[in-house]
Amino acid sequence: MIATSQPKPTKTLTNQAIEQIRPLAEQRILLHNVSWETFERLLADIGDRRDSLFHYIDGNLEIMSPLSLHEGSNRFIDDLIRAYADELEIDLRKLGSLLMRIPELKVGCEPDSCYYIKNEPVIRAQENIIVGQDPPPDLVLEVDITNPSDRRLPIYARLGVPEVWRYDGYSLEFLALQNGEYNPIEHSLSFPQLPAAIIVEHLQKRLTLGESKALREFRAWVRTNNGR
Repeated sequence: MIATSQPKPTKTLTNQAIEQIRPLAEQRILLHNVSWETFERLLADIGDRRDSLFHYIDGNLEIMSPLSLHEGSNRFIDDLIRAYADELEIDLRKLGSLLMRIPELKVGCEPDSCYYIKNEPVIRAQENIIVGQDPPPDLVLEVDITNPSDRRLPIYARLGVPEVWRYDGYSLEFLALQNGEYNPIEHSLSFPQLPAAIIVEHLQKRLTLGESKALREFRAWVRTNNGR
């Protein structure tokens, strides 16, 4: 359990954190006793220039700078999800690393990728999505190749994200929010007819066939196995 006590934060924390997240190599930085005001100031100071992901809960801040190993998997799973939705004519809204933050709950995060599926009609016409006022994404993707996402799951649970996918470079796990916790499920809530093994298979194929051909083969699998 994460402690909720919050001693007075260091005044120079924002500047220190900004300097730490500039390296080219992927790294994970954990900062404790960070006030919500400091977290907000850090986001404002860095603005759209950042290439790191932020996760905050109850004074604990994680900053992660992804490598190509991480981003390659993240982007290709994103391609597979989009191709699957396209082939089956499923309405989908992709919002990438959408910044989700609810001050009242003391949580904020930027997932690797996120998607609106069931709630896509609700936010379809909105340019600016504000989680808390708007529903959370139906699906969040986390790539765990170098850094485990265990610390982030309580954030997504507090935000009410129904489903999280976790890929560790070898296997893909579907997790569903049940009674405030994430538990493994056999079939995705968002795409029940899409096996995790098929996604992993085509992630591996892209390294031998190339991404374009692997994506075409995946589309062919979708058509064959879904009566298209």
